[in-house]
Amino acid sequence: MNDDAFWALIDELSRRPGDRDERLEWLRTELLGRPAAESVDFQVRLEDACEAAGTRALWRAADRVEGGACTDDGFHYFTLWLVGQGRKVYESVAADPDALADVPGIRALAGRHRDEWDDDEWPEWEELDYVAQDAFDELTGQEDDDGEEFLDAVEEAAEELADELGDAFSDEPSGRFPGDVSGQFSGDFSGGFSEEWEEGGASRGTRPEGVAIPRLTALFPVGTAGS
Repeated sequence: MNDDAFWALIDELSRRPGDRDERLEWLRTELLGRPAAESVDFQVRLEDACEAAGTRALWRAADRVEGGACTDDGFHYFTLWLVGQGRKVYESVAADPDALADVPGIRALAGRHRDEWDDDEWPEWEELDYVAQDAFDELTGQEDDDGEEFLDAVEEAAEELADELGDAFSDEPSGRFPGDVSGQFSGDFSGGFSEEWEEGGASRGTRPEGVAIPRLTALFPVGTAGS
């Protein structure tokens, strides 16, 4: 499964009718109709997409929507939700987190307390992370191994993909992976969120909330959003 095939599945998932459980069941059925290796490839692509979107800038945006309640785990589930919105929305928001203000599902939450949000409205989708493993386990008869064979297969496939991308990278005059949009992203989630904002090499303390996400802050004002 290449990147385009992964996003074709995700785009169809984003358009499916029904609630999240029904849409995930559709995805699971799709994967069950394919070789088990495609469930592994799907998970590798899913994890890569979440990692690429996991920037400090996007975390700040997610935390603004959730009124300061976005935990580390919650942010991972937020990136899963973002992937589940389809490729166009994903790439737009990954490049500019303020574009969340254009997403209908986010706009529908504005002005409402978090306690009023339905489960299917929350911009977090943990369950998307488990569909490929469920399909793989059923296809391979490994339901009782606690996912060990699946996780090993995902790790091996991820290493193979990294090697392939490394070879492609070495052949790219630009020094970027073919099709890579990570240069558009504005941070790196992996280092945590306690770093001070620096401008011109000088520490400026934490960046004022809402500076980089004015439209989103207008929908979820500081001190009031989701609280």
